[in-house]
Amino acid sequence: MKSLRCAIRAWSLALGMLLLALPQPSRADNGILGAGSTFAFPVLAVWGYDLLNKGGFDYRAIGSGGGIKSIVANAVDFGASDAPMKPEELRERGLVQFPFIMGGVVPAANLPGIESNKLNLTGPLLAKIFMGQVRRWNNPEIRQLNPDLTLPPIDITVVHRADGSGTTWIFSDYLTKVSSDWANTLGTDKEIAWPVGIGADGNSGVAEKVRSTVGAIGYMEFGAAMAKKLTLLRMQNRQGNFIAPSMESFQAAAAHADWKHAPGFFMVLTDQPGAEVWPIAGVTYALLPAHSDHPTQTRRVLAFFDQCFEQGQKTAAILQYVPMPPSLVDTIRHRWDEQLSFRSIHLDPAALGTRVGQK
Repeated sequence: MKSLRCAIRAWSLALGMLLLALPQPSRADNGILGAGSTFAFPVLAVWGYDLLNKGGFDYRAIGSGGGIKSIVANAVDFGASDAPMKPEELRERGLVQFPFIMGGVVPAANLPGIESNKLNLTGPLLAKIFMGQVRRWNNPEIRQLNPDLTLPPIDITVVHRADGSGTTWIFSDYLTKVSSDWANTLGTDKEIAWPVGIGADGNSGVAEKVRSTVGAIGYMEFGAAMAKKLTLLRMQNRQGNFIAPSMESFQAAAAHADWKHAPGFFMVLTDQPGAEVWPIAGVTYALLPAHSDHPTQTRRVLAFFDQCFEQGQKTAAILQYVPMPPSLVDTIRHRWDEQLSFRSIHLDPAALGTRVGQK
């Protein structure tokens, strides 16, 4: 199963590169055009594959910040962001948002001789590394947490995002919660004034930079780390347990989320309670105009996501994402009816000319 997941993810990334190379479809072509999160890029590439030759699907992985700017400028049919917008921000910009995929952000390293899921870190220590306060892998604080490991006496190279990123928002939100030093100096944002390190674009860019740099550590979407076969690290969660990143630990982070009572679906899944919880989990949101100038196009976008919820969840799981629970999907569809006046009573899958996620 692991090799199948890696093969499908590699295929999805190759497909994504093809999407980026193709001419950008226009609304006049009845294509669907989206932009934003690189976190969700692999699964959107696969979900959109059937649409590629049947009306057109183009998703530009330019980072969550770019996705928000694009939908606000009415330059795309939907934006995608890993950083949720607060209800007042949605109202101010005339947008609605809904979650469509969940997953984990993981610290991953290039550490020769250290196996995945063997090295332990705490949140405050991770913050020190990314603030440049801990600069060697054999630092006493790291050794104290890992007495059974022979840590290499090499420098730590921090790799971070160079673009405006929802993955950065999730990561920095977690560090803000667990480190007062981080909270007081850097805080939570899609772009951080990094005191150390080198930047790379996108999750895959960070993963590749870590892969090619001995001693490097970066943060990225789980599947990107798996695809590059990086050394995964165990993180101490809120209950004090050291947890390895996995589908199960990501699902545990979302287990108690009360989506039904979350205004505007605003939900943050970092540092959640629970014995088996991965502490750096996140959600990717689709952003749409509340009052669209192109209602037919927006209905097509909703029909696309409707089918993804129905038929694309197994694919999401294979790609190391957490599928949307049925109860949450029901809540999302109910919100569509409440918030989008142009939303048709019944979304006809035939309008897309395809069945998403099925081959």
